[in-house]
Amino acid sequence: MKKIFNSNQAPQPIGAYNQSVFINNMLYTSGQIAINPKTNKTEFGDISHETRLVMQHLEAILAEAELRFEHVIKVSIFVKDISNFAEVNKVYSEYFNQATAPAREMVEVADLPRHANVEISLIAAKY
Repeated sequence: MKKIFNSNQAPQPIGAYNQSVFINNMLYTSGQIAINPKTNKTEFGDISHETRLVMQHLEAILAEAELRFEHVIKVSIFVKDISNFAEVNKVYSEYFNQATAPAREMVEVADLPRHANVEISLIAAKY
């Protein structure tokens, strides 16, 4: 059975979707951008700040499903400027143990919702 998990510590969806869906012991998150959940405004700044805020949103969503970053098996990262790879990767790496880190891609895109500079989604497994 499909179960929906939404956290009030992450921004509420801005369209017809939920923050995450849990089915068959797998959690699929929607892409998260640097929206302040208290103000519903996008927080622009340096890419490290945006990435950290996005990772905090994902952490809150994982917690709603009683999961942690160690349960993550796949991450998708979308950036508007691939030259920010090192800064995004530095913040991202704070959340994972390198030896057990999930599979991942980072892709440059033309634009993101609300003109954010980074969007991240993930898949986690409850085991």
